[in-house]
This record gives sequence, C-alpha cells and structure tokens, in this order.
Amino acid sequence: MSRAAIRYAKAVLQQAQETNAIDAVFSDMQDVQSTLDGSKELRTLLKSPIIKTEDKKGALLQIFDKQSENTKQLISVLADNERANILGAVAHSFIGLYNEAKGVKVAHVTTAVALTSDMEAKVLAKVKEMTGSDNVSIENTIDESIIGGFILRVGDMQYNASIANQLGTLKREFSKSI
Repeated sequence: MSRAAIRYAKAVLQQAQETNAIDAVFSDMQDVQSTLDGSKELRTLLKSPIIKTEDKKGALLQIFDKQSENTKQLISVLADNERANILGAVAHSFIGLYNEAKGVKVAHVTTAVALTSDMEAKVLAKVKEMTGSDNVSIENTIDESIIGGFILRVGDMQYNASIANQLGTLKREFSKSI
C-alpha cells in the first residue's frame, strides 16, 4: 500500500466524518474496490500514460455517477493530481481505516474455492471466539494454489490449514528422514 493512498484515504475519512457521510463513503469505497477488482480493463485504463487525465476523470465519474459527493471529489482530486491509478489502493486503505475506527476485526480467509454460507458462519464463529469480539467481518480470497483447506489471518495471527502447507510439511519431514 502506498503512503500516498493512505494519506488520501485519511483525508477522505476525515472529510466524511465532518460531513456525516462516513457510512455512505464506506459503501462507495466498497463499490469502487469491487468494481476495480472485477475489471482488468478499467485498471489498465487508469495506469495507462497514453490516456489523457481528463478522459480518465470523465470515465471514472461516469462509472461512479451514483456515488456520494465526497467520492466524486476524491476521484476528481486524484485525476487532477494524475493519481487516478491509486484509486483502488485509496479505497482499500479507506475500508481498513473505517473498520479500525469502528472496531471491526477483519478476518482474511484464503480458500481454494468460494466459501459456502455454512462455512462462512463457522469461520465467523471461530474468529469471534479467537478475537473475543462480536464485531467481525470476513474477506474471502480464492487461491487455487492452496489445493484445499484454508488460511485464516486476523490482524497479526495466522492459521494455515491448507493442503499445500501440509504437503510442504510432509516433504520437509521426508527430506530430514533421508
């Protein structure tokens, strides 16, 4: 995460608090992040040095036309400062700062396939037990390279129950035995 993205996120958070629009901006930032995560073409457009700043700004404002004024101002400022390419990082930083301010613990769960609602409920219960907090949310990342199982990360705690990790452990043990 770039320091610039964190600075912009802090500024937007402060502005949103001052205008009592923090929940609306949080929702906007979730939309921005999911839109950018889901569109390689949009990420490429934002990084392109060939596309004019005004065109990037116009495209972003058109894509995110239903968002709050705070979010539209952020997009304009980033584009005007030729930093439109860090919009996704700003959104990610904002979400982290918002969760921290609200006392929400975020559990990052990496799985080989998407979590079912039943598994998500079990993971949520386990995270609540581990952290002692009822204010928990889950962020699921899919990584097929772990083969199966899961990797759970909450703050600085990590529990790796992936098949790839277990196979690696077995491989190391066999290597020691030979």
